Amino acid sequence: METKRTLGRTGIGVSALGFGCWAIGGEWESVDGQPLGWGKVDDEESIRAIRRALDLGVTFFDTADTYGAGHSERVLGRALGKRRADVVVATKWGNVFDEETRTLTGADDSVQYARRALTASLKRLDTDHIDLYQLHLSDADPERAAELRDACEEFVREGLIRAYAWSTDDPARAAVFAQGEHCAAVQHMANVLQDAPEMFALCAELELAAINRSPLAMGLLTGKRRTGQALEAGDIRSRPPQWLQGFEDGSGADPEWVARVDALKDILTSDGRTLGQGALAWLWARSPHAVPIPGFRSVAQAEQNAGALAKGPLSAEQVAEVDRILGR
Repeated sequence: METKRTLGRTGIGVSALGFGCWAIGGEWESVDGQPLGWGKVDDEESIRAIRRALDLGVTFFDTADTYGAGHSERVLGRALGKRRADVVVATKWGNVFDEETRTLTGADDSVQYARRALTASLKRLDTDHIDLYQLHLSDADPERAAELRDACEEFVREGLIRAYAWSTDDPARAAVFAQGEHCAAVQHMANVLQDAPEMFALCAELELAAINRSPLAMGLLTGKRRTGQALEAGDIRSRPPQWLQGFEDGSGADPEWVARVDALKDILTSDGRTLGQGALAWLWARSPHAVPIPGFRSVAQAEQNAGALAKGPLSAEQVAEVDRILGR
């Protein structure tokens, strides 16, 4: 398959597979104690995994200032080092956090905060520019978002960012940002269990990259998460917030979701793929604009995810069979 993608209308080239850096941020939480990370991490292993991904052809890394309350950006910056010029770095802003206590404290959708957040991200990432700057407030007011879009255009003029996007699952909101000349993408939820037809259609119509978060359904599509399997206390999936589907409070994966994964197993593991590689292959078959960004915490996970590139997308027949099995 073609292993490269272009971020929308910008001409910025990326690998067809990106890596999401939420998990490597480590543990952090809301002010009321809700875990927001994926549990404990080993920073040196995270750095080895990022560098291994680079060696395997992954050139797109997506993080956010709030992941690990700044920690993910710092780890990514350390890992890239002198190879910064070889990659496209995306980060996000809009959430307010305390780096010392690793706590999410609120949100700020002001233009003034956007500049402060950008300055702080540049410092943590140890870089002079961010390739793709993304609004992280999925339900921000569209009128305020238009002001933020215009602010991002100013950041582009100043050379602080190359392009921007909105992380939202609402096509109408995504279209507001898309009116800007340097809007390159929309980041949205999509995986074989949770299709996003309206968003994929919007990306095709407006020539935006579809950056797919949760492409492995928060781990369900790796086959490692089973019913009744408890998760460690610092893992967001152990106490899933309302938006996080597929997991039950304190008891692991939802049996109905596990059953759906099992029903798709033969198709997704075709041609020697792992289950996760098959889930990524479905996204590439779903849209030529798709750039899935699976998370990782180890070299082994990085190697397995990157291995999907060589196997390419599912066939049209396999995609149709997936729809039939899921009743879509």
